[in-house]
Amino acid sequence: METKSNDIEIIKNQVISNYYLITMNIDGITHEESMIFPNGEANCMNWILGHLIYIRNPLLNILGEESVWDSEKFSFYNRGEIALNRKDELVSFEDLKSYLKQSQDKLEAKLNTLESFESGTVKDISTLSLHEIYHSGQLGYLRRILGKPGAIK
Repeated sequence: METKSNDIEIIKNQVISNYYLITMNIDGITHEESMIFPNGEANCMNWILGHLIYIRNPLLNILGEESVWDSEKFSFYNRGEIALNRKDELVSFEDLKSYLKQSQDKLEAKLNTLESFESGTVKDISTLSLHEIYHSGQLGYLRRILGKPGAIK
């Protein structure tokens, strides 16, 4: 009996766990709340969620899948962009939730079909996973800043 590579199982677990944490932390957040910039400068929840999706696209691409959106069209969610300066371009929070679900479905479906990662991609895949974990935690703090109860008990 063949088993999947441990690398795939680890990343699959991280993708599923991160999605669970992200969805719990964004539950009950309105678009208006997602657009609040703490201290008038820190990134808002909308930008962080959009940025997570923006960075999920390269992960999808590494795995041989198409992005869920055009990175050029959504470049305001790219690393280094100052969200406050581009707040009028940020998309609705409900649309972001839909894109997140699409990316999750594609990632899980692809990871379920792989037997191993292509050589040379493990470092990039693990770095992108770590990046997602980092920003997932930020959503938890932002939730509390918005006056919502903590989602993770």
